Amino acid sequence: MKPLITLTFFLLSLAMNAQVPCEYSTNVKDSLGIYKETKAYLMSEKNFGDNSSYIFNTLTYDDGLMILNVQLIQKSNIFIKANCFDKNSKLYLQLDNGKIITLLHIDQENCGTLLRDDKGFDNRLTVGTFMFLKGTLEDLKNSPVSLMRIKFSTGLEDFVIKKEIKSEMDGTVYNPENYFINFLKCVE
Repeated sequence: MKPLITLTFFLLSLAMNAQVPCEYSTNVKDSLGIYKETKAYLMSEKNFGDNSSYIFNTLTYDDGLMILNVQLIQKSNIFIKANCFDKNSKLYLQLDNGKIITLLHIDQENCGTLLRDDKGFDNRLTVGTFMFLKGTLEDLKNSPVSLMRIKFSTGLEDFVIKKEIKSEMDGTVYNPENYFINFLKCVE
């Protein structure tokens, strides 16, 4: 009986510590330096009637600088309000351990791009580029994220980060609460 319990514990610990592979959209190492960018990862998805919104994250390593890129995609058959990023924009991550991590937006204004598709829907793509503050990475590597708050120049918006999302868009299963635990290692 004791070997069975030991074997079960060993297999459970292996499953819990399974490594998520790093997947890159860009991975270059040359005489100019190193540049890596992870593939886009779904953090939030909201669908209600003819309105949809998605948030995707990518992590970037650019010769020693780590960056979080946030893409907000909105689709609607009515007017979409612009959420703008500027030098005062911030991204806050509330962790399960109670800590709040702050990331600062670069000094670049961006209110997104609005495009109308062939079905009459407005689509807005807004991209924010955030820098990690010194001393915050260890907490992000060790604790799941439960809430993401984005401070736009036009207001605040909160996004509950789920343990698991099965995307209605592509059917893929994502685990956004463990995004940083699983992928920070890919850009260090």
